[in-house]
Amino acid sequence: MAAVIERVDSLEQTVQEFVRSVGVEFRKLYNSQLQTEAKLHLFMDEMRVFKNEMGVFKDEMSDFKDEMRVFKDEMSDFKDEMSVFKDEMSDFKDEMSVFKDEMSDFKDEMRVFKDEARREQREMNKKWGELSNKLGTLVEDLVAPSLPRVIEERLNERTYDLMVRLKRQLPDGRVKEFDALVITPECACLNSTKATLRNTDVDSFVADIAAFRTFFPEHDALPLVGILASLAVEKSVLAYAEKQGFLVLAVGDELMEVKNRPDFEPKRW
Repeated sequence: MAAVIERVDSLEQTVQEFVRSVGVEFRKLYNSQLQTEAKLHLFMDEMRVFKNEMGVFKDEMSDFKDEMRVFKDEMSDFKDEMSVFKDEMSDFKDEMSVFKDEMSDFKDEMRVFKDEARREQREMNKKWGELSNKLGTLVEDLVAPSLPRVIEERLNERTYDLMVRLKRQLPDGRVKEFDALVITPECACLNSTKATLRNTDVDSFVADIAAFRTFFPEHDALPLVGILASLAVEKSVLAYAEKQGFLVLAVGDELMEVKNRPDFEPKRW
Protein backbone atom coordinates (compact mmCIF):
# COMPACT_ATOMS: atom_id res chain seq x y z
CA MET A 1 0.00 0.00 0.00
CA ALA A 2 2.74 2.30 0.89
CA ALA A 3 4.23 1.64 -2.48
CA VAL A 4 0.99 2.60 -4.19
CA ILE A 5 0.80 5.81 -2.23
CA GLU A 6 4.40 6.64 -3.15
CA ARG A 7 3.67 5.99 -6.80
CA VAL A 8 0.55 8.13 -6.60
CA ASP A 9 2.52 10.99 -5.04
CA SER A 10 5.16 10.62 -7.69
CA LEU A 11 2.48 10.67 -10.39
CA GLU A 12 0.87 13.82 -8.91
CA GLN A 13 4.27 15.49 -8.79
CA THR A 14 4.91 14.52 -12.38
CA VAL A 15 1.46 15.83 -13.45
CA GLN A 16 2.06 19.11 -11.59
CA GLU A 17 5.43 19.54 -13.27
CA PHE A 18 3.80 18.73 -16.64
CA VAL A 19 1.04 21.23 -16.02
CA ARG A 20 3.60 23.80 -14.97
CA SER A 21 5.70 23.12 -18.01
CA VAL A 22 2.69 23.22 -20.30
CA GLY A 23 1.60 26.54 -18.76
CA VAL A 24 4.99 28.07 -19.36
CA GLU A 25 5.03 26.85 -22.95
CA PHE A 26 1.47 28.03 -23.46
CA ARG A 27 2.33 31.49 -22.18
CA LYS A 28 5.31 31.55 -24.51
CA LEU A 29 3.15 30.44 -27.38
CA TYR A 30 0.46 32.98 -26.47
CA ASN A 31 2.98 35.79 -26.22
CA SER A 32 4.49 34.69 -29.51
CA GLN A 33 1.06 34.68 -31.10
CA LEU A 34 0.39 38.17 -29.75
CA GLN A 35 3.69 39.38 -31.18
CA THR A 36 2.92 37.67 -34.46
CA GLU A 37 -0.51 39.30 -34.62
CA ALA A 38 1.01 42.70 -33.79
CA LYS A 39 3.58 42.25 -36.52
CA LEU A 40 0.87 41.06 -38.88
CA HIS A 41 -1.25 44.14 -38.10
CA LEU A 42 1.82 46.35 -38.62
CA PHE A 43 2.60 44.56 -41.89
CA MET A 44 -1.00 44.96 -43.00
CA ASP A 45 -0.87 48.65 -42.15
CA GLU A 46 2.39 48.99 -44.09
CA MET A 47 0.90 47.07 -46.99
CA ARG A 48 -2.14 49.34 -46.91
CA VAL A 49 0.11 52.42 -46.99
CA PHE A 50 2.17 50.81 -49.77
CA LYS A 51 -1.00 50.00 -51.67
CA ASN A 52 -2.13 53.61 -51.35
CA GLU A 53 1.30 54.84 -52.47
CA MET A 54 1.24 52.43 -55.38
CA GLY A 55 -2.19 53.79 -56.31
CA VAL A 56 -0.83 57.33 -56.29
CA PHE A 57 2.21 56.17 -58.27
CA LYS A 58 -0.05 54.37 -60.72
CA ASP A 59 -2.08 57.56 -61.18
CA GLU A 60 1.09 59.60 -61.64
CA MET A 61 2.40 57.08 -64.15
CA SER A 62 -0.93 57.24 -65.98
CA ASP A 63 -0.69 61.05 -66.09
CA PHE A 64 2.94 60.82 -67.21
CA LYS A 65 1.96 58.34 -69.89
CA ASP A 66 -0.76 60.74 -71.09
CA GLU A 67 1.71 63.62 -71.07
CA MET A 68 4.24 61.55 -73.00
CA ARG A 69 1.56 60.67 -75.52
CA VAL A 70 0.73 64.37 -75.95
CA PHE A 71 4.46 65.18 -76.19
CA LYS A 72 4.90 62.42 -78.75
CA ASP A 73 2.04 63.86 -80.80
CA GLU A 74 3.52 67.36 -80.52
CA MET A 75 6.96 66.08 -81.55
CA SER A 76 5.37 64.30 -84.50
CA ASP A 77 3.66 67.56 -85.54
CA PHE A 78 6.93 69.45 -85.03
CA LYS A 79 8.77 66.86 -87.12
CA ASP A 80 6.20 67.28 -89.89
CA GLU A 81 6.53 71.08 -89.70
CA MET A 82 10.32 70.84 -89.81
CA SER A 83 10.08 68.56 -92.82
CA VAL A 84 7.86 71.11 -94.57
CA PHE A 85 10.23 73.91 -93.52
CA LYS A 86 13.19 71.90 -94.80
CA ASP A 87 11.48 71.44 -98.15
CA GLU A 88 10.64 75.15 -98.31
CA MET A 89 14.24 76.07 -97.45
CA SER A 90 15.48 73.69 -100.12
CA ASP A 91 13.18 75.35 -102.67
CA PHE A 92 14.31 78.78 -101.45
CA LYS A 93 17.96 77.73 -101.72
CA ASP A 94 17.37 76.55 -105.28
CA GLU A 95 15.61 79.82 -106.13
CA MET A 96 18.45 81.84 -104.58
CA SER A 97 20.98 79.80 -106.53
CA VAL A 98 19.12 80.55 -109.75
CA PHE A 99 18.84 84.23 -108.74
CA LYS A 100 22.57 84.32 -107.92
CA ASP A 101 23.41 82.86 -111.31
CA GLU A 102 21.12 85.36 -113.02
CA MET A 103 22.68 88.24 -111.05
CA SER A 104 26.16 86.97 -111.94
CA ASP A 105 25.19 86.89 -115.61
CA PHE A 106 23.64 90.35 -115.30
CA LYS A 107 26.75 91.65 -113.54
CA ASP A 108 28.96 90.23 -116.29
CA GLU A 109 26.70 91.77 -118.95
CA MET A 110 26.77 95.14 -117.17
CA ARG A 111 30.56 94.96 -116.86
CA VAL A 112 30.86 94.25 -120.57
CA PHE A 113 28.38 97.03 -121.33
CA LYS A 114 30.20 99.44 -119.04
CA ASP A 115 33.57 98.58 -120.56
CA GLU A 116 32.17 98.99 -124.08
CA ALA A 117 30.52 102.28 -123.13
CA ARG A 118 33.78 103.51 -121.58
CA ARG A 119 35.75 102.51 -124.65
CA GLU A 120 33.21 104.16 -126.92
CA GLN A 121 33.21 107.31 -124.77
CA ARG A 122 37.00 107.41 -124.73
CA GLU A 123 37.13 106.85 -128.48
CA MET A 124 34.52 109.52 -129.06
CA ASN A 125 36.40 111.99 -126.85
CA LYS A 126 39.61 111.18 -128.67
CA LYS A 127 37.99 111.66 -132.06
CA TRP A 128 36.43 114.87 -130.82
CA GLY A 129 39.85 115.98 -129.63
CA GLU A 130 41.41 115.12 -132.96
CA LEU A 131 38.68 117.03 -134.74
CA SER A 132 39.03 119.99 -132.39
CA ASN A 133 42.77 119.97 -132.91
CA LYS A 134 42.28 120.09 -136.65
CA LEU A 135 40.00 123.07 -136.18
CA GLY A 136 42.42 124.72 -133.79
CA THR A 137 39.91 124.74 -130.90
CA LEU A 138 41.31 122.02 -128.65
CA VAL A 139 41.70 124.38 -125.69
CA GLU A 140 38.21 125.84 -125.98
CA ASP A 141 36.41 122.53 -126.67
CA LEU A 142 38.13 120.07 -124.33
CA VAL A 143 40.63 121.58 -121.92
CA ALA A 144 38.96 124.76 -120.71
CA PRO A 145 35.61 123.07 -119.78
CA SER A 146 37.53 120.44 -117.76
CA LEU A 147 39.86 122.76 -115.83
CA PRO A 148 37.43 123.89 -113.07
CA ARG A 149 36.45 120.27 -112.35
CA VAL A 150 40.07 119.05 -112.31
CA ILE A 151 41.21 121.90 -110.08
CA GLU A 152 38.40 121.34 -107.62
CA GLU A 153 39.05 117.57 -107.50
CA ARG A 154 42.86 117.72 -107.19
CA LEU A 155 43.48 121.04 -105.46
CA ASN A 156 40.18 121.42 -103.62
CA GLU A 157 39.94 124.96 -105.01
CA ARG A 158 36.86 126.71 -106.38
CA THR A 159 37.26 128.53 -109.69
CA TYR A 160 36.02 132.09 -109.85
CA ASP A 161 37.72 133.20 -113.06
CA LEU A 162 38.55 131.25 -116.23
CA MET A 163 40.33 132.90 -119.15
CA VAL A 164 41.17 131.32 -122.52
CA ARG A 165 43.72 132.52 -125.07
CA LEU A 166 45.27 135.24 -122.87
CA LYS A 167 47.43 137.57 -124.93
CA ARG A 168 49.35 140.62 -123.74
CA GLN A 169 51.90 143.01 -125.23
CA LEU A 170 54.46 144.73 -123.02
CA PRO A 171 55.53 148.36 -123.53
CA ASP A 172 58.79 147.13 -125.01
CA GLY A 173 56.86 145.35 -127.77
CA ARG A 174 57.18 141.79 -126.50
CA VAL A 175 54.00 139.72 -126.98
CA LYS A 176 53.02 136.50 -125.20
CA GLU A 177 49.94 134.28 -125.45
CA PHE A 178 48.88 131.62 -122.95
CA ASP A 179 46.30 128.90 -123.62
CA ALA A 180 44.24 129.17 -120.43
CA LEU A 181 44.34 130.61 -116.92
CA VAL A 182 42.20 129.72 -113.90
CA ILE A 183 42.08 131.94 -110.84
CA THR A 184 41.02 130.52 -107.43
CA PRO A 185 41.08 132.18 -104.01
CA GLU A 186 44.40 130.50 -103.16
CA CYS A 187 46.28 130.03 -106.43
CA ALA A 188 46.52 130.68 -110.17
CA CYS A 189 46.59 127.71 -112.58
CA LEU A 190 48.30 128.19 -115.94
CA ASN A 191 47.59 125.78 -118.77
CA SER A 192 49.56 124.85 -121.88
CA THR A 193 47.88 122.48 -124.35
CA LYS A 194 49.62 120.45 -127.04
CA ALA A 195 48.18 117.95 -129.52
CA THR A 196 51.16 115.70 -128.76
CA LEU A 197 53.07 116.32 -125.55
CA ARG A 198 56.86 115.95 -125.68
CA ASN A 199 59.70 116.53 -123.21
CA THR A 200 60.62 119.69 -125.08
CA ASP A 201 57.11 121.03 -124.46
CA VAL A 202 57.66 120.43 -120.74
CA ASP A 203 60.89 122.41 -120.85
CA SER A 204 59.17 125.24 -122.76
CA PHE A 205 56.41 125.35 -120.14
CA VAL A 206 58.99 125.95 -117.41
CA ALA A 207 60.02 129.06 -119.34
CA ASP A 208 56.35 130.04 -119.79
CA ILE A 209 55.89 129.91 -116.00
CA ALA A 210 58.65 132.50 -115.58
CA ALA A 211 57.33 134.61 -118.46
CA PHE A 212 53.82 134.64 -116.99
CA ARG A 213 55.05 136.57 -113.95
CA THR A 214 56.51 139.19 -116.29
CA PHE A 215 53.42 139.55 -118.49
CA PHE A 216 50.78 139.29 -115.74
CA PRO A 217 52.30 140.77 -112.55
CA GLU A 218 48.84 141.40 -111.13
CA HIS A 219 48.79 137.73 -110.11
CA ASP A 220 52.18 137.73 -108.37
CA ALA A 221 50.54 137.32 -104.94
CA LEU A 222 49.16 133.92 -105.87
CA PRO A 223 51.19 130.68 -106.13
CA LEU A 224 51.24 129.39 -109.71
CA VAL A 225 50.35 125.78 -110.61
CA GLY A 226 51.32 124.50 -114.05
CA ILE A 227 48.88 122.25 -115.94
CA LEU A 228 49.89 120.54 -119.19
CA ALA A 229 47.19 119.04 -121.43
CA SER A 230 47.26 116.78 -124.48
CA LEU A 231 45.17 114.25 -126.39
CA ALA A 232 47.39 111.46 -125.07
CA VAL A 233 50.62 111.31 -123.10
CA GLU A 234 53.39 108.73 -123.00
CA LYS A 235 54.54 107.38 -119.64
CA SER A 236 58.05 108.70 -120.05
CA VAL A 237 56.79 112.22 -120.80
CA LEU A 238 54.34 112.00 -117.87
CA ALA A 239 57.18 111.02 -115.53
CA TYR A 240 59.29 113.92 -116.79
CA ALA A 241 56.42 116.39 -116.34
CA GLU A 242 55.77 115.12 -112.80
CA LYS A 243 59.47 115.60 -112.02
CA GLN A 244 59.09 119.27 -113.00
CA GLY A 245 56.01 119.50 -110.73
CA PHE A 246 53.27 119.79 -113.38
CA LEU A 247 49.79 118.32 -113.45
CA VAL A 248 49.17 116.45 -116.71
CA LEU A 249 45.78 116.04 -118.42
CA ALA A 250 44.79 113.80 -121.33
CA VAL A 251 41.59 112.57 -122.96
CA GLY A 252 39.71 110.12 -120.74
CA ASP A 253 36.22 109.11 -119.64
CA GLU A 254 35.28 112.67 -118.64
CA LEU A 255 36.74 114.72 -121.53
CA MET A 256 40.10 115.55 -119.89
CA GLU A 257 41.30 113.61 -116.86
CA VAL A 258 44.40 113.79 -114.65
CA LYS A 259 47.08 111.28 -115.56
CA ASN A 260 49.35 111.90 -112.57
CA ARG A 261 49.67 109.48 -109.69
CA PRO A 262 46.80 109.81 -107.14
CA ASP A 263 49.22 111.03 -104.46
CA PHE A 264 51.03 113.49 -106.75
CA GLU A 265 51.19 117.04 -105.41
CA PRO A 266 51.88 119.73 -108.03
CA LYS A 267 54.57 122.35 -107.47
CA ARG A 268 53.60 125.89 -106.49
CA TRP A 269 55.76 128.27 -108.52
